[in-house]
Amino acid sequence: MRLVVGRIGRAHGIRGDVAVDVRTDDPESRFAPGSLLQTDPADAGPLTVASARRHSGRLLVRFTGIGDRTAAEGLRGTTLLVASEDVPPVQDPDEFNDHELIGLRAETSDGAEVGTVADVLHNAQDVLVITRADGPEVLVPFVRDLVPEVDTGSGRLVIDPPPGLLELGG
Repeated sequence: MRLVVGRIGRAHGIRGDVAVDVRTDDPESRFAPGSLLQTDPADAGPLTVASARRHSGRLLVRFTGIGDRTAAEGLRGTTLLVASEDVPPVQDPDEFNDHELIGLRAETSDGAEVGTVADVLHNAQDVLVITRADGPEVLVPFVRDLVPEVDTGSGRLVIDPPPGLLELGG
């Protein structure tokens, strides 16, 4: 799985720097000189970070082989990606990267199958989007009271839904 770490914005200056809209919690390592980033569209890359710096609250990045403003403008709108295998696991046992949760089998505390985690939404509260085999998606707030167990090794998580939660939208 590939994870989005940024999106290239407009060119900055005449030497090939671009502004990057950062979409990672670890920009220092993702945009460190020498880092190789995949791209969407794929034919724009891969790109190797030559340098990165902060300027007026924005991250400015220069890529190897992009030496002028025209080449930098050609990258505008490109999404920057890394392989999920390259993202180290979170050290806190109660925190997970989205890609660790997506695809997990969801079941209730009494063993009944609910569905598969299709997405994780990050709004005021993190929410698991679970696709049910028998119908519509169900949204489950990702809090310990409702999701008491996450076992990425066995590919499953347990939910303890309050009455009616799994029937909403159905």
